[in-house]
Amino acid sequence: QVQLVESGGGLVQAGGSLRLSCAASGRTFRSYAMGWFRQAPGKEREFVAGIRRSGSSTYYTDSVKGRFTISRDNVRNTIYLQMNSLKPEDTAVYYCAASTSSSGSYYGNDYDYWGQGTQVTVSS
Repeated sequence: QVQLVESGGGLVQAGGSLRLSCAASGRTFRSYAMGWFRQAPGKEREFVAGIRRSGSSTYYTDSVKGRFTISRDNVRNTIYLQMNSLKPEDTAVYYCAASTSSSGSYYGNDYDYWGQGTQVTVSS
């Protein structure tokens, strides 16, 4: 089992940057593919970015490609989401999640553990 704690959210103006972190407990962190999801008020949760167990491959939803970067540090048991050129439509609660599959997934149901979320608000 793994516990996930997100941090780094906040209020930023459009065009600005934020870096989210997700710290994982346990010694099996490198056994999980990881992902970031977000949920805006009144909307369904959506996939944002994913990274394989080894960190060798990453993938993104189209709306964040070229602006967001997911990475992981398997020594510090932490994943990151660097968010640049933020837009008001990026406003949401951001969640990290862990999947026992090696490659991860675009689908939330394929993830086994979730953090509590961190709020990101982008003002226009």
